[in-house]
Amino acid sequence: MSPLETISTHRLLPVIVIDDAAHAGPLAGALLAGGLPVAEVTMRTPAAEASIRTMANNTEMIVGAGTVLTIDLCKRAIDAGAQFVVTPGFNPKVVKYCVENSIPITPGVSTCTEIELALDLGVTTVKFFPAESIGGAKALKAICAPYGHVKFVPTGGITQATMRDYLAIKQVVAVGGSWMVAKELLNAGRFDEVSRLTLSAVSAVRQG
Repeated sequence: MSPLETISTHRLLPVIVIDDAAHAGPLAGALLAGGLPVAEVTMRTPAAEASIRTMANNTEMIVGAGTVLTIDLCKRAIDAGAQFVVTPGFNPKVVKYCVENSIPITPGVSTCTEIELALDLGVTTVKFFPAESIGGAKALKAICAPYGHVKFVPTGGITQATMRDYLAIKQVVAVGGSWMVAKELLNAGRFDEVSRLTLSAVSAVRQG
């Protein structure tokens, strides 16, 4: 099963900002305890690469890199063990590099134009970002209409209370969110709470 297929199976992608690489191991364990074996570690902090490496060493986890802004960042993330790449916007150079090197990528889009740029490069699964700020599920549903074969991973401001609105859209394969892996919880070492919130989110997805 490919990373994107695994994400689609679980329908949730925790988006993580890690300040301390020492938290990566316990975080992986907390996510697994909550029933979620996937994670996107954003390349926003100096601890990101080491954190990806630690989490990727756990064979039960599928770990990707987010906030990949350049080809260099992409190479560093893959070298650290990232199995997929996520970008906040549509950078043709990064997307083309990933496609040419068979690296699974979910590029960020917010317009029909960007969706069509993705399609031109053969990418059919995209990230709708920042979802809540640009109209939420209502806007995404309207954008979906002309692109019946495109799959979406909305991310940005989504909570457990709002995720069902997105998951109800046929073309949404998963939602990205940080509520179960909030930086404050990680920095405080509250991995039991991460597990609780993750389990709650996983249960909510299963219940539909």
